[in-house]
Amino acid sequence: MNLNVKVPQITAPFWIIKILTTGMGEALADYFDHLYEPVLVVLISMLFLGACLLIQMASKSFVAWYYWAAVAMVSVFGTLAADAVHVLLQVPYWASSIVFLLLLVALFAYWRVVEGQVPIVAIDTRLREVFYWSAVMLTFALGTAAGDMTAITFNWGFLVSGLIFAVCFAVPLLAYIKSSPSSVFAFWCAYILTRPLGASFADWLALPGDRGGLDYGTLAVSLALIALIAIFIILDSLRKNYRTRNQIS
Repeated sequence: MNLNVKVPQITAPFWIIKILTTGMGEALADYFDHLYEPVLVVLISMLFLGACLLIQMASKSFVAWYYWAAVAMVSVFGTLAADAVHVLLQVPYWASSIVFLLLLVALFAYWRVVEGQVPIVAIDTRLREVFYWSAVMLTFALGTAAGDMTAITFNWGFLVSGLIFAVCFAVPLLAYIKSSPSSVFAFWCAYILTRPLGASFADWLALPGDRGGLDYGTLAVSLALIALIAIFIILDSLRKNYRTRNQIS
């Protein structure tokens, strides 16, 4: 069944909002994880994620608020799930990183076998939506585990990890912008790296000094990032509307 494309164009606002959602998900997940029973928080976040995905997939056209709400909930749930795997199951971050990477590679390989391609924006069938959101969830899980591995297991700290991931993110992003033949590969590499990039800086801002942070608090950082996400979504929508009006006139 053919659908209208329900994912955003890959522009600068896309990457900015994506990074903000990863940081927000990390901070908000940490806030609720320490406030309530972790297993209960995981289950509740799973329900909210399911609701957001259902709304996103039921919509007949792209709605920025639906799309980014789903991405934000993937970020929250992905953080909680990855932390639960580490804390409750005692799985090392390096091991979970490898497992999530292998699962993501397997998903992309299967997607390519089934459809002959791995589209980025042309998500215009129900099957592609399922593949797309499955990939999004795995990229968040992989990015969460990789970010915690560098900051905690390798003891690099959140600021250093964030700076390293910023450099790593810039490489595939530039490759994607130059539209190389491997632009799909470059896009998904950059997409994966937004997760540890945003989360590392969010942890640096939110966590106390004895954990290498600035101690602004997880709730304060979460609310600030939610406000920034909303502002950038509104500004991007206004920009698109302005362009549309100019094209019509």
